[in-house]
Amino acid sequence: MKEIGIGLLGFGTVGAGVVEGIQKNSHLIARRLGVRLALRRVADLDLESDRGVRVDPAIMTRNAREAIHDPSVDVVVELIGGTGVARDFIRESIEAGKPVVTANKALLAEHGRELFELAARKGVPMGFEASVGGGIPIIRALREGLVADRINAIFGILNGTCNYILTRMEQENLAFDDALVAAQKEGYAEANPGLDIDGHDTAHKAAVLATLAFGSAVPLRNIVVRGIRGLAKADMDYALGLGYRVKLLAVIRRRGAALDIRVHPALLPLDHVLSSVSGVYNAILIESDMAGRTLYYGRGAGRLPTASAVLSDISSIARAICFDGRRALPSLPRLSDRGLRIAGAAQSESRFYLRMTLSDRPGVLGRLATILGRHNVSIASVLQQEGRSGRCVPVVILTHRAKERDVGRAVALIDRLRLVGSRTVSLRIED
Repeated sequence: MKEIGIGLLGFGTVGAGVVEGIQKNSHLIARRLGVRLALRRVADLDLESDRGVRVDPAIMTRNAREAIHDPSVDVVVELIGGTGVARDFIRESIEAGKPVVTANKALLAEHGRELFELAARKGVPMGFEASVGGGIPIIRALREGLVADRINAIFGILNGTCNYILTRMEQENLAFDDALVAAQKEGYAEANPGLDIDGHDTAHKAAVLATLAFGSAVPLRNIVVRGIRGLAKADMDYALGLGYRVKLLAVIRRRGAALDIRVHPALLPLDHVLSSVSGVYNAILIESDMAGRTLYYGRGAGRLPTASAVLSDISSIARAICFDGRRALPSLPRLSDRGLRIAGAAQSESRFYLRMTLSDRPGVLGRLATILGRHNVSIASVLQQEGRSGRCVPVVILTHRAKERDVGRAVALIDRLRLVGSRTVSLRIED
């Protein structure tokens, strides 16, 4: 039986999962593929730590270039992370004519166009299924399953850490900080969780999906990003009482000749298909012209789910090398300079949830409504708890559709009023 040699760069959590998958399911993979996957080289700066899997010390190295240029290595798997040396090693592998598999969403978000174009020029396949959604085959769905469809919109819960925190806050009545500590204790959040809770991890994944779905490289600086850091439990409770649930959502939507792409907490109706996604699970909803609405759901991170996606790409490349007579995966993204422009966030429209803390005095709501009306923001409903006269009470307003710029300007004026006790909380509603 033919063998395909694997060179693994990075022996961390996912790298160890890839080794475990090859060792545990080697016979299953060989039977399904007709090809045996053989681990030829493992490169990592740390060769001593116990990863829970056994690797022949003879194939271990601290020098990644030894793995890349080893003649017995047919496919290079980059699991180092980051956008520095990982980029250099991928370029070097492609220049050497070796197919590459990566799970590096940050690298693809920042340098994907450069790497895709280099791989296309060299005729070298590049697999990146594991970069978005962990074990969810969303990249393959866009590259193959929906290749004949015009994609109109993508909505995604793409970060398991944030979804776990929001689930714990809702189900166990925890404040944000307490839910974050719980996530860290369970191993679902890093000691420094900023990349996750500030929305940047989700933005990287959204950029990769937008590139595939719409054929335009999306600069990260053009994505509006707001995370869940400091989200108040009160807003989740009010949302539930109004028939909504708060989720950190990636929204990628075609708007005429422009692309609206953003990441932020949003209120979803309780009967929305994404509203019930809980814990560390991810889900992606795609709207396209022919298939309609399709949903992709599963574990979005973790050692084995992500390793499963990596091994899927390795297997596709191995099959192509051995049986197709060419090194070809489904075509790499063809990016156009004349693609959709990125829509300005200020012009995007939505319904909004506004929570204000106002003095309970006559005429306050009237002044509020006047300011909103002057900025073309129409009130759909108002929820106010009964309070003592003169004291500050929370007031929740749901608006009709309005431009984000108009809502922002109105809120800025409202927050300057002496009758306002604290800054207004503003969240989008995605019906």
